[in-house]
Amino acid sequence: MEVSHTVTNLIIFVLAIYIGYHVVWTVTPALHTPLMAVTNAISAIVIVGAMLAAALTETPLGKTMGFLAVALAAVNVFGGCLVTRRMLEMFRKKEKKIPTAEAGPGVAK
Repeated sequence: MEVSHTVTNLIIFVLAIYIGYHVVWTVTPALHTPLMAVTNAISAIVIVGAMLAAALTETPLGKTMGFLAVALAAVNVFGGCLVTRRMLEMFRKKEKKIPTAEAGPGVAK
């Protein structure tokens, strides 16, 4: 008995939702930055799943939807990495500014 491609794609979709839900909701609110990193990893898994699902389709509509899924997930991964980097910058110690003699005109030396 052969399983149809629609059933396979539906199983991949349901498993992605299930795994994503459990991974995201088991993280405490205090760990927001690591949560962002986890969601980036989930989006990377979505990219792999979208590639597999697109490869199994036989119609042009299926291939187009698969390409669209891969493109949107890739934007999500790169955007998430940028947001995570920006959030991590907030936790770094800021360097103290050292006054220099070359501060500009009108400054007493």
